[in-house]
Amino acid sequence: MFKHLLVPLDGSEPAEAALPAASYLAGALGASITLLHLIERDAPAEIHGHRHLRGAAEAQTYLAEIARRLPAGAPVSTHVHEAQIDNVAAGIAAHIRELAPDLIVMCEHGGAGLRGFLYGSMAQQALALGTIPVLLLRPGRSQPAFALRRLLVALDGTPEHEAGLEPAAALARACGAELHLLLVVPTVDTLPGNRSAAGRLLPGAMTQALELEREECEAYLREQTARLAADGLSVRAEIRRGDPASVIAKGAHAAGVDLIVLATHGKAGMDALWAGSTAARVVSRTKIPILLVPVRTSSQTASFT
Repeated sequence: MFKHLLVPLDGSEPAEAALPAASYLAGALGASITLLHLIERDAPAEIHGHRHLRGAAEAQTYLAEIARRLPAGAPVSTHVHEAQIDNVAAGIAAHIRELAPDLIVMCEHGGAGLRGFLYGSMAQQALALGTIPVLLLRPGRSQPAFALRRLLVALDGTPEHEAGLEPAAALARACGAELHLLLVVPTVDTLPGNRSAAGRLLPGAMTQALELEREECEAYLREQTARLAADGLSVRAEIRRGDPASVIAKGAHAAGVDLIVLATHGKAGMDALWAGSTAARVVSRTKIPILLVPVRTSSQTASFT
């Protein structure tokens, strides 16, 4: 389970949108919070029209004030990295080793347009460089108060993308939330690049193959649902057809979920583009909070119990 939450802040109001989620989770999980600021080289006074911290003394004062504003109960500490850095995402990843958090909670309010697309979200960059999950939130005046009542876990039927199941189950257990398992089987028209050519050449054969895939996925979901239900969790599952990123985003809104949980290889920017990253495309399609869980290799282990 998550016991130490790291919240990077830059002094802006949008970045502070991560604080309600961190406070909620700290209370539900009995976790501590570390507020982090990294001093950027040649930092601007404003970013996207919002205040941006530039000096160590200013940052110390700001983080101390934020800590006082947080609800009483969870232990809160502050950390200002005073040495100037050029890459904020790399700096956040470096502090995973230094501060030993097990979850990063951050609000994405960075660049849009071509530059934002090429460099990817700050959260995805931090995830690509680090080894722990990232809870990504989006700022917005119409955002409801953060609470977990229903979680959507996107699966693809493979063991490596089950990495999101354990933390999702742990969160559901701690918060009394329902799990909604969603598995998307593509259609011939929405096959990813490595299979789309075969689908165009042999559409009939590919249609039959996808139908068999759907049947296998139904059996897989029954097994996962039974396992989680046996552990006392409220679980429902469904299979949908189409483009995974679009279906996940639409399915999450239709199900009224409070959090989307995605296992991901952590690619950002152009790496995500060429890899056809579903996580990167889901992030761009929804304002629902997303928990990005790194896919573990055979040499990595993690426990969320």
